This record gives sequence, C-alpha cells and structure tokens, in this order.
Amino acid sequence: MHPNLQSGYQTLTLDGSRHKVLRNTYALLALSMIPTVMGALIGTNMSFAFLAGSPIIGMLAIMAVFYGLTFAIQANRNNGLGVVLMLGFTFLMGVLLGPLLQFALRFANGGQLILVAGGATAAVFFVMTAIATTTKRDLSGMGNFLTVGAIVLMVAIVANMFLQLPGMTLAIAAAIALFSSLMILWEVKNVVDGGETSYISAALGIYISIYNLFTSLLRLLLAFSGERD
Repeated sequence: MHPNLQSGYQTLTLDGSRHKVLRNTYALLALSMIPTVMGALIGTNMSFAFLAGSPIIGMLAIMAVFYGLTFAIQANRNNGLGVVLMLGFTFLMGVLLGPLLQFALRFANGGQLILVAGGATAAVFFVMTAIATTTKRDLSGMGNFLTVGAIVLMVAIVANMFLQLPGMTLAIAAAIALFSSLMILWEVKNVVDGGETSYISAALGIYISIYNLFTSLLRLLLAFSGERD
C-alpha cells in the first residue's frame, strides 16, 4: 500500500510541475508580445537602407545576433536573467519586422492583411496547443522529421538568397508556415509530456515558431491578396 501511495504522490507532483511549466510558458509568451509590438512600431518607422545596400552581409549580421541571443537565453534558461534576455530578444525581433510591415503598408489593404495574418497566427496557435494538450499520442517521433525539415528549409532559404526566384520565395513561405505550425504542436506537447522543464526555453522555441508563422502568412497574403495603391 505504501509504495502505491508514494507512486501516486510522485505522479501528482510530476503532473503539477508540468502544468506549472506550461502555465509559465504561456505567461512569458503573452508578456513577450509587449516588447514585440513596441519593437514593431519602432521598426516600422526606421530606415533599413543599410540592409538594402548589402543584403547578404546584413542578413549574416542579423543571424549572428539572433543565434547569439538565443544561445544566451538558453544558457540562462533556469534563472531570471533568461527572462530579461528573452524580452530583449523579442523587442529586437519586433524591430526586425519593420521592413516587412513597411512593405505591407504600401498596399491599399496592407493594414487589413497584417491583422488577418495576426488573427490566423493566433488561430493556428490555439488549435495546435489544444491538440497538444489533449492528444494521448506520442509525438516524440516528430522531432527527427522536424530536424530534417529545418535543414531543408535552411538550405532553400540560403539558395534563394542568391537565386531570388519569386515562385521559390512563395514556396518557402508556405513551407515555413506549415513547419512552424507543426513546431508549435511538437513544442507544446514536449512540455506537456515533461520533455521540457524550463518555461523560458519552451517560450523561446514557441515564440520563434509563432514569429515565423506570422511573417510567412503575411508574405503569402500580400502575394495573393495585396492591392496596390
């Protein structure tokens, strides 16, 4: 009887810790939207001429800062500094939305398409999280599939930096939207199953997926529904 009671207590404790990580992950994600919006407002009014002059060098510099900050956040995934770095990272990501938002606002219905992309991103997020928190299926096998998908997408993105093919750009955007949706599902499920115990690390991964999903959907909407002034 005593071993059963101890086992039951450990199960309840484990479930409670998982729910706490998931709850804190959602809270940090919600908080991260504030610096993202602030950064986006600043980025929309900034000049990114330096990127237009040297797009490849600019992209490499952005990637260096991006991976540097993600590494720093992961290194502090279990302390308060990780939260501070996460908020700084999301502010920077908001600023980097500037060129895309500026481009979108040149369309007569650009503002509407931004809202549609945001609404669609939120809808996909809620659907994926609902599936992840209710399904009993083991989705751990998705990790290998997503790793291969990430490598293929990275190669395609780098190749298109030189090729500049409009059709390939749209295909990549659609692939990233699908990939990001599956990443949200897998990342939330990983928290639910106890595979991720740091809410900072979990929030970082989900945030990047949400960000990529939004930008990809907006690019697709602008390509197919944008109305020139």
